[in-house]
Amino acid sequence: MSTAKTGAWVRRFHPAPDAATRLICFPHAGGSATYYFPVSRALSPEIDVLAIQYPGRMDRRNEPCVEDIHELADLVVEQLTPWLDRPFTLFGHSLGATLGFEVAQRLSATGEHPLALFASGRMAPSRHRDTDFHRFDDHALIEQIGQLSGTDAKVLDDAEMLRLILPTIRGDYKAVETYRMRPGPPLTCPITVLTGDDDPEVTLDEAQAWAEHTSGRFEMTVFNGGHFFLTDHVEAVLTQISAQVAAA
Repeated sequence: MSTAKTGAWVRRFHPAPDAATRLICFPHAGGSATYYFPVSRALSPEIDVLAIQYPGRMDRRNEPCVEDIHELADLVVEQLTPWLDRPFTLFGHSLGATLGFEVAQRLSATGEHPLALFASGRMAPSRHRDTDFHRFDDHALIEQIGQLSGTDAKVLDDAEMLRLILPTIRGDYKAVETYRMRPGPPLTCPITVLTGDDDPEVTLDEAQAWAEHTSGRFEMTVFNGGHFFLTDHVEAVLTQISAQVAAA
């Protein structure tokens, strides 16, 4: 498939046309597709990696953010249709984990079942916390972002850069905080949860609750670290993804 068909939504940094499977990656709140560039580089050419670029960031910064996860999932599914010509696995971190679940539900309803769903750094869709960080003033929102250690400190100290990215982060937080799971059958594909043992956004019980959302196999791996534990455990996470995709 030509990379010209990826469009604005789908990024394919290292095309692997002969790979047997695809890995479709969903970024976190405030994140962009480039977060998964190292994943694509590491897994290609054995796995064809796609990363989703949401509106409102990077080269799509002039487009309005989609502030509703259900709406975002509908849009993503439309864009993924041409890429379902081979078995695929879904991977999402934080907001991306919830979005991956909603995309998996929609695709499964049409008979397109993922090989597996990897849900990283996010509570189960059935769990909810009453937070409203998206309503905070800029100073308080920046403080919240800094506590998660997912944004370069230089960016947080750059007023011009913050001016550019804060609306996107606020929109993504709104999408997460207003999300409510709709009734529906559990997935049939395996769900693997990755979580940090010191993540202020997810307790181990909230992570374990993902088991309720599949009739298939469930696994949970707990890493040392906070919300962005992935940064310190890249090799271990990539090894786990490769092994499970191969087994599936």
